[in-house]
Amino acid sequence: MDVSRKEEITEILRVCLGENCCTEHSTEIQELGIIVRNNKEFLNLVDFLSVLGNKDRLLIVKTLKERGELCVCELELLLDKSQPSISHHLRNLERVGLIRGWKKGKFTYYDLEKESLSKFLKLFNKELKVE
Repeated sequence: MDVSRKEEITEILRVCLGENCCTEHSTEIQELGIIVRNNKEFLNLVDFLSVLGNKDRLLIVKTLKERGELCVCELELLLDKSQPSISHHLRNLERVGLIRGWKKGKFTYYDLEKESLSKFLKLFNKELKVE
């Protein structure tokens, strides 16, 4: 962190927390941020949530969970979107391992990787569980 920015934040902390706020407290908070930002599981969770943070992708996941495998043309009907738009969403979902695709003749079908979804949901609960 830039020295002048750190001094600016430290001054804000003094006003917010009182004069007893010390440099140790600022350093602890900053180190905690570094640890969290570099935690591989946390970064995987961020990637998972950013992919699911799209209404169309979340709808694809929910539908695959409820209906099972679907071909791309069925997903076009579901979302009322073009094939290139659907393919973009499917690539993102495949990248994080939430779905898998395979060819049946000239059509591509997709299904939910339920174990992967379960793993991400457990990780979400582990990282953000409120007790």
